This record gives sequence, structure tokens and C-alpha cells, in this order.
Amino acid sequence: MFLLYPLVQSLFLSFTDKSPLRTASNFVGLSNYRELFADDRLLSSLRFTMIVVVAVTVIANTVGLLLAMLLNRSTANYRLMRTLIFIPQVLSGIIVGFIWRSILTQNGLLNSVLSKLGLIDDPVPWLGGSNLAVFSVIVVVSWITIAFATVVYTASLQSVPQELYEAARMDGAGAFGRFRHVTFPMIAPGMTISVVLCLISTLKLYDVIAVLTGGGPAEATRSTAYYLISVAFTDNRFGYASSIAMLLLVLTAVVSYGITTLLRRRETNL
Repeated sequence: MFLLYPLVQSLFLSFTDKSPLRTASNFVGLSNYRELFADDRLLSSLRFTMIVVVAVTVIANTVGLLLAMLLNRSTANYRLMRTLIFIPQVLSGIIVGFIWRSILTQNGLLNSVLSKLGLIDDPVPWLGGSNLAVFSVIVVVSWITIAFATVVYTASLQSVPQELYEAARMDGAGAFGRFRHVTFPMIAPGMTISVVLCLISTLKLYDVIAVLTGGGPAEATRSTAYYLISVAFTDNRFGYASSIAMLLLVLTAVVSYGITTLLRRRETNL
């Protein structure tokens, strides 16, 4: 009821010109879907979203794996550090956006520190320039996602039997050899989970964007989900927004299914 009804309702609305400003709506067929491919703003948001998805997935899983390997100890200090690293994941995206906006603004904490260290003369527009704003969004979203990836990889590492490492040492394998032939194959299922969930969460990115940049500057950091909300509640075009939602749903399903299939096949080969 809570999944299928909204999905079917959204699909139905995508074939209409539904607007909250009118009581009645008209069936428009595939008109909304034809508009999708001619909408430069939508294509721009898709391009930005895919850049963030690829960058965040690579960064989060690489750094998360490194942190998990460093923190894969059973002492209380390491357990505390793992808990602290996971904090960004449990924070609301709205809170994260406010925290990082206070850090990255012209007179924010980062520019103040860099200025006092003598590394910059003038404040850096971390959120004011298009390229820097995209970079800042990637850093912030990666900061959140690294926390999740670290926990997944830590759980995967702790499930690897120590006997395998002992056998590898007896065969003369060094640190890299043990990672390549023991650790990497054994954590493959955890890697699949981490990569796919990172992809899905980043594809529907909205809350951090809304608070951190508002889609700016010059719409350079407008994600597809942010554009969808803008079309629905600013332009009052529920029908067209529903067609964007259907496109995003299909894109998420295709990408996640494709990556899952590819990584599952890799698990079998390992």
C-alpha cells in the first residue's frame, strides 16, 4: 500500500498536466516524456548527478576500506573510533548541510583557518564558483557516505577467518599478497552492498543540496532530485515532475541492477 500506490499514482500523473493551481487535469499522453529529452535543465542536472555519483562512490569505498583496515581491531579505543566515524551517517542531511555551509562560506571556518596559516590571502569561494561548488558537494556527500562504507567493510573484515591469513603467511605471502588473495575476495559481498547503496543514496540526493548550495551557483549543483522538487512545488507542474520521478526511478533501477549483476559476477570469479 505504501509503496505500490504512490508508484502507480505517480505513473498516472506523469501522463497528465496535473497542477495544484487547477482542480482538473488533462491527459497529455507521452507529451511530458518527450519534453524530458528536450529539457536542457534536466539534462544538466542529470550530468551533475552522475558526476557526483561516480566520484562519491569511488571516494567513499576507497577511503572506507582504508579506514576499516586501520580500525579493524577489537580494543575499546578502536571501537570508539569506529563509532565516531559513523556519526556523519546518522546525522540528518539538513544538519550536515548547515554544518558544512558554516564551514565553507566566504567567512567560514575553513577560510579562517587557511588565512591564519598564511595559505590564502583572500577567501576562497568554495560555494560561490561553479567548479568549486561541485567539488564541495562531492566532499560533503563523500564525508557522509564514507561513514557507511567504513562500517560495512569493518563488518566484512571481521568475518574473514584468521586461519586464512595464517595459511597465506606460511605460503610466504606479504601484506599485499594477503590483501589480494585473502582480504579482497572475502570482502567482495560487502563491497557489492556498499557500492550499490552508495549509488542509490547519491542518485536521489536532495537534502544536502537544498541546504548547502540551493542548486547554485548558476544551477551548477542542481541534482535531478532537487530539480524534480523545484518543478513540482515551484513551477507547480506535478505531471511533468512525475515524469521526471519515473525517469529517475528507471535510471536508479537500471544502474543499481547493472552494478549488482557485475559485482555478483566478480564475486563468483574471485
